[in-house]
Amino acid sequence: MPSHEGAASGGAQVFGEALTMSNKTRQVRVGNVLIGGGAPVAVQSMTTTYTRDVKSTVEQIKRLEDVGCELVRVAVPEMEDAVVLGEIKKQISIPLVADIHYNPNLALEAIRQGIDKVRINPGNLLNGRESLVQIARAAKERDIAMRIGVNSGSIDALDKQAQMQRIQVRLRADGTLERSDPAEARRREREHLAERMVSKALEYISWCEEIDFHNIIVSLKSSTVLTAVEAYRRFSERSDYPIHLGITEAGTLVTGAVKSSVGMGLLLADGIGDTMRVSLSAEPEEEIPVAYEILKSLELRNRGVTFVSCPSCGRVEIDVISVANEVEKRLTKVQTPIQVAVMGCVVNGPGESRDADVGLAGGKGKGVIFRKGQVVKTVPEDQFLDAVLKEVASLLPEAEAKLVYPEGGIKDIAGTHRTRDEGMNLPILPGTRG
Repeated sequence: MPSHEGAASGGAQVFGEALTMSNKTRQVRVGNVLIGGGAPVAVQSMTTTYTRDVKSTVEQIKRLEDVGCELVRVAVPEMEDAVVLGEIKKQISIPLVADIHYNPNLALEAIRQGIDKVRINPGNLLNGRESLVQIARAAKERDIAMRIGVNSGSIDALDKQAQMQRIQVRLRADGTLERSDPAEARRREREHLAERMVSKALEYISWCEEIDFHNIIVSLKSSTVLTAVEAYRRFSERSDYPIHLGITEAGTLVTGAVKSSVGMGLLLADGIGDTMRVSLSAEPEEEIPVAYEILKSLELRNRGVTFVSCPSCGRVEIDVISVANEVEKRLTKVQTPIQVAVMGCVVNGPGESRDADVGLAGGKGKGVIFRKGQVVKTVPEDQFLDAVLKEVASLLPEAEAKLVYPEGGIKDIAGTHRTRDEGMNLPILPGTRG
């Protein structure tokens, strides 16, 4: 079962260590996970199945659990999806979030089904304020959380159009028109849109506060990174409600990972953000490792494998790309903090491998295996995978070790290594670094 790191209290899951905390926000409980108030940044995702297909939805959620997802959101576009939420919740281990648009009755049914959080975009909710307050009352009665999700695309189109025209064209003192510099116009456009998003979020929050409902998490998403960053920063200055970070419609695996890393990385480095979802046009299981890599790179979470491998330059004498990819793939379910290095030449290989918990420094068809800075053995290239994973497994709890290194060992991948007259002097390794 995925775990939630850090000094959480009141029965929330605890695993490992949170290295750095975000700006202090009020704390909201979502199932067995704490959001805000100094709790570690929680990682979440969203299913891609038809929610009414309980079997497929549960199977996908369990795959997400396996790779470390801590909360999961499901789409609820129809009542057929809402009425099965209770059955789904019985079969999973992480908090369940219902994603609602337009129809408030879907939210009310989802709450009756026992979900842990409801996500609402009041900007597209029928009967706006009346419906939001009705949903907030139901959530308050069941003591569950609500995410108020403001998207830039939901801000009133006529307001945006009029403001954009004012931003791009200004009236001079002599009565003539002055067209703004394009870059300056874009900056003012971002600032205006971000301010509109924040104002709307604060307005929606005030409606909930009128009935004394405060179990609120807020997101301010845009597909434009700088707009999202501006909106989140402005909101953080004016409210202490916990923040859900995301760049909506971020893109495919590479594009989405880059945009999410830049946008959320800027905010997290400033201490803004209490939970996050990396949105990718890919299988949802692909989102989780990206999120954890962002958090690990900023020393906000210490979970799972920190993987180091060389970029495979002209000095490389083994098939480092195949070996590195295969090792990383087989370690995706590991939650124990551990550093693994796969290196392919004499320049950086020995030093990086020695610094890791487990390291491989390869050259000319063979390689040295390190564990905790010490040489363990030298193996031929066709045993690289088996040797590395066996050493990793030796440092893990029994349950994880079995996932990494099953009984009988591992049949290695067939790598194509380079051959050269010169190579590494094995097993005696120089400690040089580039």
